[in-house]
Amino acid sequence: MVRGYFQMLEDTLLGFRLPPWRKRIDRRLVETEKFCLFDVGVANYLARRRPAMGTPEFGNSFEQLILMELTAYRAYRDPDLEITFWRTSSGLEVDFILGAMEVAVEVKAKRRISSRDVAPLRALAGEHPVKRAIVVSLEEEPRTLSDGITVLPWQQFLDQLWGGEII
Repeated sequence: MVRGYFQMLEDTLLGFRLPPWRKRIDRRLVETEKFCLFDVGVANYLARRRPAMGTPEFGNSFEQLILMELTAYRAYRDPDLEITFWRTSSGLEVDFILGAMEVAVEVKAKRRISSRDVAPLRALAGEHPVKRAIVVSLEEEPRTLSDGITVLPWQQFLDQLWGGEII
């Protein structure tokens, strides 16, 4: 019954599955797909949530914005681009893996990224050869952390994505 409902959402293009990265080395990974709605605003409206800055709902909406841009980019520019996520059984998660670990993207709806915010990216890079690690955030200026992780304002990330500079 539930599978049929999710299939109906996919068939009507209201939702889609985001597969997990499955090429593990030594760590136990979560291998359950995420189901994403095309428009998280509808879910927020139906649940009577008003995502305000600093709330988990705002963070989820911000992550959804970046995911929708990535899927649009794939549809228009790179139909073979694989978009997955990485999550360990201990709870570490990187929001999006593009291609074969070409780019790892963590989305944080924060004005200042701390070292705690990039811990999942560092863990991933410790296990896999990640070509580029990016944190998309609400920071106003781009910067590079000491370990090579790039922090980009969301507008600049989108400009670089559509300009062909990310992938």
